[in-house]
Order: sequence, then structure tokens, then C-alpha cells
Amino acid sequence: MSRISTLLRSTRRLRHDRSGLALLEFAFTLPVVLAAGMYGVETANLALVNLRISQIALNLADDAARVGVTPLSTEQLREVDMNDVLQAARYQGSSIGLTNRGRVIISSLENIQQSYDAAPVQRIHWQRCIGQKGSVLADSAYNSSYGTATPVVTAGTDSTPANAGTLQPLGMGDPGSTVSAPPGSGVVFVEINYNYKPLISNYLIGTTSRIHYVASFIVRDNRDFSHIYPSPASVPSTCDKYNA
Repeated sequence: MSRISTLLRSTRRLRHDRSGLALLEFAFTLPVVLAAGMYGVETANLALVNLRISQIALNLADDAARVGVTPLSTEQLREVDMNDVLQAARYQGSSIGLTNRGRVIISSLENIQQSYDAAPVQRIHWQRCIGQKGSVLADSAYNSSYGTATPVVTAGTDSTPANAGTLQPLGMGDPGSTVSAPPGSGVVFVEINYNYKPLISNYLIGTTSRIHYVASFIVRDNRDFSHIYPSPASVPSTCDKYNA
């Protein structure tokens, strides 16, 4: 009986003991608070990466629509100019590894009657690219979703029909939001595909890892659309290359 009485007294004391209550409450709530905190950090990082890629696409399209040299009455776009604007995008995206984890495609969408055309036509005259993604079949979604200028290496490099690029009468972009070039002018169309790497886990944001953004600007100046001009000591960033 004495053992039972001792056990009852110990049980009554334990029932009224409030020491360590805060620690127990913290232990129960910690998993919930920790999960909510990790979700908040992950979603904030995802939103920030989306914003950066969107701004890079806009800046790149804007820059490519402005650059060039004007030796006469028309502005000539050169390979060195394209390399410069792509280098700017590379620097802007260095903090998120844009060219290591993504692919950047610049397309010159033109509505021009070239010397070999019977009438004005809309075409992707040439494209320039940077980024390592897309070089293997498993990463094919990181290449252009809206058309490819062919021949890939030489399209738009001279004024011959063999390098005229690819006809694109319906424009570029997703259905319902396609972009077309104005008559007698062109549009710089930029597409960025990026493989997002979570800070914590894919379980917090779902399994979709590819971030996709496009941007376009009408060419500002009286550009010479006959071809993109070669530059001394400048290697064209053609889309057969997959360099960071």
C-alpha cells in the first residue's frame, strides 16, 4: 500500500508541475514554425529569381534594339554589338548562374522585303545565343520554343537567299500573345529558359524547375536589315554553341 500511496502522490505532483512547460510547447510548435519559415524563404527566393530573369530579358531586348554603328544613313548591327549585349546579360545573371543553368536566345524577327524577295515577308532572320542548357535531348525545352533561324550558323550573315533565315508569318510567342514586326522594320525577341535550383527542397514549391520569360522591343533606329555585319576579332555567338 505504501508503494501505491507514493505513486499516487508522485502522480499528483506531476499533474500540477508547470516547470518546463515553455520548452514542451516549443518542441511541439517547432516543426510547424520551421516548415513555415522554410516555405517562406523558398518562395521569396523563387520570386526574386523570377524578377531577375524577367528584368534581364527586358534589358537584353531593349539593348539589342538600340545598339549598332551608323557609318552612313542607316545603322549597322555588328557581331561585336551582339556579343556586348549578351555579355551584359551574362554579368546581370552571374549571381544566379544564368548561363550555367539556362539558355538565352535573341531572335531578329523582321518584316522586310530583302533584295531577293518579291514582296515583304516576316522571318526570323538570325539568332544569337548563350548558355549551357539545351545541348542534350533531355534539355531540349531550354532551346527556342518559337522557331529557329536556319541555317543555324550562317542565317543572316550575308545578303543571299541561302542565308535568309526562316519564314515566320504568324510571329513569335505563345498563342494569343504573339509578337509581329511592324512593316518595314524588325523586333528583337528575347527568350530565357532557366533551371531553378531550390535553396531547400523541391517539395516546397512543386516539381516545376524551368523558369521561362520572353521580352521584345521594336528596333529603334533606321537599321540596315540586310544582314548582321561581321566584326574583326569577334566570334559570333551562334546558337550551335552552348557556352557559359
